[in-house]
Amino acid sequence: MHALPRRSPLIPDVQYPGRVDDAAEVARRCAETMYARDKVAQDLGMRITEIAPGTARLRMTIGDTMVNGHGIAHGGYVFLLADSAFAYACNTHDAVTVAASADVVFVAPARTGDVLEAAAVERTRYGRSGIYDVTVRRVVEGRRAAEGEAVDGEVVAEFRGGSRSRDQRVLDGPGS
Repeated sequence: MHALPRRSPLIPDVQYPGRVDDAAEVARRCAETMYARDKVAQDLGMRITEIAPGTARLRMTIGDTMVNGHGIAHGGYVFLLADSAFAYACNTHDAVTVAASADVVFVAPARTGDVLEAAAVERTRYGRSGIYDVTVRRVVEGRRAAEGEAVDGEVVAEFRGGSRSRDQRVLDGPGS
């Protein structure tokens, strides 16, 4: 068991829920390594708020340039947030893992200024494949979640991703 700081120096506001052990340390290091190279997440202001083996939570604020002609968040940005949470969750095991499939259902619109949180959960891994579910919610500011629970705002989208692992390690990649 490693003694870890409760906050990451590289990922803003990340917290480590529950017991910290070797798997949690690997997950944290994988997320930090990926985030350091993830120009899309950085440019869009995504923040990792939680990381653990097989799970990830990311937040993003919908900006003025992210809305479509109807004045609501473009679905591509909502998908991108969900896909990013999926990517961080499926790479927590230190195997370079990419999307093999993804499906999204848009449930409610998001608007300029909304803070969205995507919570990704590993459902199963089999061989080199995996299935992950991601719920994107509008964050209700000022409300705190119980440990391990999402901030209960309105569901904006539900996403399911299928992953495929490659024969490479996240921590062996460039910038590691």
